[in-house]
Amino acid sequence: MSSQDDQNWIMAAKAGSPSAFRHLVALHQAGLVAFLRRLTPAEAEDIAQETFLFAWRALDRFDPQRDFRAWLFGIGWRKCRESRRSLWRRLRRQGAAIETAPTAVQADADTGLDLSAAIDRLAGDERAALLLCLMAGFSQDEAAQVMSTSPRNIKSLVARARQKLDQSLGRMTGDDDAG
Repeated sequence: MSSQDDQNWIMAAKAGSPSAFRHLVALHQAGLVAFLRRLTPAEAEDIAQETFLFAWRALDRFDPQRDFRAWLFGIGWRKCRESRRSLWRRLRRQGAAIETAPTAVQADADTGLDLSAAIDRLAGDERAALLLCLMAGFSQDEAAQVMSTSPRNIKSLVARARQKLDQSLGRMTGDDDAG
């Protein structure tokens, strides 16, 4: 659904209609949760709820000239980053050991690769840009709005992510061996 189609629902929600906002949630919830699940699987549902709650409260500040989906995903992206920072602060305060090494790949015995694990090993910004552009169907401009950066930076992040995935998956399948 295009942002143009969202306009009537957005205007009604801005006027205080809970049912219009529920309609917007229904339109965007699956995509937002899927995006967040790739960034933080254990907290995706909670962060999506926080995102929609924040969006409802901030709807009066939403600029109708912007793309609603990009605005919403941007809130989700920032909530995800806040959640991670908060978790790290709590762990440090508690004196817990923080593991920063990526988790080991559990390769599928039949295919010899695990795309999900390879994506999970990408840096946070690279993973988010890749997921937005290649899996959620965002344009580079929309992804740039979500991540508060430039389209040029998104292009670079996606290119680096693709290169890392190619390298990682090539090593896992043995494609880098001649023969």
